[in-house]
Amino acid sequence: MITRNYFLLIAVLLLVPSSANAQRLDVVTTLPDLAWIAEYLGGDHVDAFAIAAGYQDPHFVDPKPSYIVRLSRADVFILAGLDLESGWVPSLLNSARNDAILRGGPGYVDASANVRLLEVPTNVSREQGDIHAYGNPHYWLDPTNAKFIARNIADGLIRQLPGQVDAIEANLVRFNEELDGRIEDWQARMQPYQGRKIVAYHNTWPYLEAFLGIDIVDFLEPKPGIPPTPSQLAKIIDLVSRDGIGVIIITPYYRQNSAQLVARETGSAVLALASSVGAFREVDTYFDVFDYNIDRLIDAFQRNAP
Repeated sequence: MITRNYFLLIAVLLLVPSSANAQRLDVVTTLPDLAWIAEYLGGDHVDAFAIAAGYQDPHFVDPKPSYIVRLSRADVFILAGLDLESGWVPSLLNSARNDAILRGGPGYVDASANVRLLEVPTNVSREQGDIHAYGNPHYWLDPTNAKFIARNIADGLIRQLPGQVDAIEANLVRFNEELDGRIEDWQARMQPYQGRKIVAYHNTWPYLEAFLGIDIVDFLEPKPGIPPTPSQLAKIIDLVSRDGIGVIIITPYYRQNSAQLVARETGSAVLALASSVGAFREVDTYFDVFDYNIDRLIDAFQRNAP
């Protein structure tokens, strides 16, 4: 005969998390790239959620109440740093009231630590446009920086999950080995296009530019964050026509009107590249970001040779 105590026992067991669930970290990141790397390293012990989608501008994210709820329960918070998310992260963290994920807390991870930064300004003024005081923040677009990113994330996971240090470290080794192999392949594929000149809409790409050995000679924006002006577009049209530049690159969250105008006037191609995981349906992993971009750059270079 099933007794009342039996039902009470079942109810208690359903409410008590299993040891597997107790060992699962709730991780919130600003970027989907960081979430993907966190889940790669943490495996079944990590459930990661990225606030910004890969097709969104990470500078400007609407701080929804649901994000505050997630952050209030998070064990680990990972951000790109370098003021990339300064317009929305502070308000979310302050509202979440979770000391563990505030700067200096055990669950706070700045993925930019020890990364080799580009374009660190010697002085900053409003006349320069949208300049980042600590350097260009799009550092994850150089995959050689991913080892630093992964190390920072691994350290943050281990602080909150010390019982899984061996598993996390083993996954970090596996990540670095896979990354090394892919970097060798990516650079070999791009070697014939070293020095190829292109134009970009916004200064999102210096790390990808340095990694691939291409040459971004100018931008449709006259200054970072300033929309293209007629005089700047006339300058770009002249430059593209004179130098036989066949490719204009742009991120998916910028409107293509100005880029398409230049393309119509010059016969060049507008190429939307992935700046993060999830930018396009085909870009599911951090490695896919580079596979996708390199495939499309090579195709565009072959179709639009100078």
